[in-house]
Amino acid sequence: MTHRIHDGRADQEFAEAGGLEPTQAPPGREDLDKKGRTPEERKKRKWKIIRRCAYAFVGLFIVLPAIAFVITYFLVDVPSPQSVAQSQNQAVTYLYADGSPMGKDVPPGGNRQILTENQIPEVVKRAVIATEDATFETNSGFDITGLVRAAFSQLTGGSGGGSTISQQYIKKATDNDAPTLTRKWTELAKSFKMNQTYSKAQIITAYLNIIYFGRGAYGIGAASQAFFHKDVGQLNYSEAALLAGLIQQPGRSENQKVAQGRWNTALDRMLENHFITPEQRHSAQFPTPIPLSESKDDSTEPYRFIANQVKAELEQHGLGEDKYYSSGLTIQTTIDKKAQEVATQAATDALKGQTDDRLLDALVAVDPKTGGVLAYYGGQAILDVNGQKQAGRDWANTPQNPGSSMKPFDLTAFLKMGKGINSTFDGSNNRTFDGRVVRNAGDSSSCTGPCTVAHAMQISANTVFYDMVLNVTKQGPVKQAAQDAGVRTKENGGQSEISTKDNNISLGGGDTRITPADMAAAYATFAGDGVQRDRHFVAKVTNAQHEVAYQAPDAAGKPAFSDANADQSKQIAGNVTAALKPVISFSKLNCPSGHECAGKTGTQQHTKRPGEPASAANANAQTWMVGYTPSVSVAAWVGADGDQALHGKGNSPIFGSTIAGPLWEKFMKQYLSGKPGERFDQVSLIGGGSIASDTNQGDNPDQGNPADANTPGTDQTGQNPGTGTDTGPGTGNGPGNQPGGGHQQDPGRPVDGQPEPTQPSHTPKPPKNTPTGDPAPPEQPNTP
Repeated sequence: MTHRIHDGRADQEFAEAGGLEPTQAPPGREDLDKKGRTPEERKKRKWKIIRRCAYAFVGLFIVLPAIAFVITYFLVDVPSPQSVAQSQNQAVTYLYADGSPMGKDVPPGGNRQILTENQIPEVVKRAVIATEDATFETNSGFDITGLVRAAFSQLTGGSGGGSTISQQYIKKATDNDAPTLTRKWTELAKSFKMNQTYSKAQIITAYLNIIYFGRGAYGIGAASQAFFHKDVGQLNYSEAALLAGLIQQPGRSENQKVAQGRWNTALDRMLENHFITPEQRHSAQFPTPIPLSESKDDSTEPYRFIANQVKAELEQHGLGEDKYYSSGLTIQTTIDKKAQEVATQAATDALKGQTDDRLLDALVAVDPKTGGVLAYYGGQAILDVNGQKQAGRDWANTPQNPGSSMKPFDLTAFLKMGKGINSTFDGSNNRTFDGRVVRNAGDSSSCTGPCTVAHAMQISANTVFYDMVLNVTKQGPVKQAAQDAGVRTKENGGQSEISTKDNNISLGGGDTRITPADMAAAYATFAGDGVQRDRHFVAKVTNAQHEVAYQAPDAAGKPAFSDANADQSKQIAGNVTAALKPVISFSKLNCPSGHECAGKTGTQQHTKRPGEPASAANANAQTWMVGYTPSVSVAAWVGADGDQALHGKGNSPIFGSTIAGPLWEKFMKQYLSGKPGERFDQVSLIGGGSIASDTNQGDNPDQGNPADANTPGTDQTGQNPGTGTDTGPGTGNGPGNQPGGGHQQDPGRPVDGQPEPTQPSHTPKPPKNTPTGDPAPPEQPNTP
């Protein structure tokens, strides 16, 4: 019998011959598909495809990764706590600019021993397990649910690592936190291998021996000493909770709010995991750590305030606190050994013999050619208070009212407008501006007629600069000039504040406060021919392998006062220098022998409070001397912690030239002794005219006489303030007869640091003989 196989064409022929319709299957074969396959055949084919896909999936996503994981497992090693601790325990070596040793910063746990599992109490282990990895006892080195949770969090825009204690150990041991699949894959393999090689007790011990807790403390033993001065075996559950909580945010261990929040989190998780009772959670008291200053031995470290500035600078360049002690760093600073020694001795000597024990001082020196800090003294780094060590405050980095040392920035803004130092203002005393009476320091700081800006700078005529800012430059450009010169304000990551809400900025009062470090850096821009170079402490950093980890960029700098014209910026800076040179002799100070110098004193008056003696009305709270040669810019500050009525020897008021001035002068003379003489480059005057010569050069025995300063618009005798040719407004900011800058209080008259009067029409006129502004020295009250 012959069988006929029907394909589509045969079926058509069959139908035409009177057979079935083309869509009909042959009798008994109605369930065949178009390819002639039965349901059973179709079912088998479907499962065949599913099986092949499953095989491919298993091979691609399970077998191959498993093989790769096994290979990785046998290739990787788990670093021991001993090897990790060895790298973490390296001290940081500090060098002076010339490469000579400055000191070593040894971490608190620098000499620690690796603890055994029996030396670490269970309460500490449980606190860390509850806080960091609740599944630690049961996971195999990684937590699948944690990984899924972390992945979901990241996909939805959140954050979260999902890392187990084993993974954190590997991450810290290898010092690798790169967000790559390769790193994560290797980390998982090492974590798994660690759990196959060591017991859970060994793993948690290893972890606690290397993890970072803050305060430079790596390992629980070092952390226990750094935070509580206790052996780890003496820690209670509350102290253990604080240390466990800080593992997530060690860099913020000194932030009380953060530390307390992390402590609460740790206790809550300990309660959830039944490691403490509800009664213990309820009765827990926050364990206050010992003061930071007592947490380590500082006998071999460099000057602490320099180290703090270096650390902050390195943080900005990717060498944070967690890498600081772990890389075997050698830090070559910009600090000049001679300059630092001279600064420390001069600042210490400046306060010897003073009867007012509230007096504080600071001195910062900056190289105008590089921006490098040559010397940095912010006071005593460690204080002994009733037998207890306390960290001192860095006064070199604390903003204070600059008083009249702010006036060069007024002048800079004025010069940028194309106006010159031979321009004239009314420099007479007791001028009224919008109902506010502004005073000078008396006849010696006033011009009875037109007064040039140059002469007004020399005698520190407040009325000129108040007028200049109020009616010509306005406040914003003065702030911009200071920032362009190098003042780092809070909005730009610094500490200084410059307020433009009123005209107190013109005389450095009110809410305008600048750090000594910023003043030295800003005046360095005048000394550097108008080129601003960023202030910095670090020249170069190398690691334990002698590789360069960071190097300061070149010192090319940028024109400070003109975006596109270096010559114009130099001309502006040169004009400021021309106006500041005669100030030195007028302030009874001397330049170093053979060196030309320029600068400005400043004084901020104390605001008398109820209950204080009448003499407090004439007292000052902040005094300054900021000045420079072509090779060094120095800011010297003498004041107190807050607005205090300070006095010098004999209970006399202090001024910019009584303590701060001699401190500045002593540093300059000793530091520049033996160095080649210097003179400033000459520039043409903006606005026309010429720069008159002066005798402000070296140790001129006649330099104490203002007549030696041949300032434009001033007669040769220096006794006729009316010969000045320019005048402008100013606010009283210095009592007594001393060129310093400060202010003297008077009813109805605004005071630097105080708001302008709201009812100017009722402002009474100050007494005629009351001095204010930047007065002449008290011992020679008639000297202009």
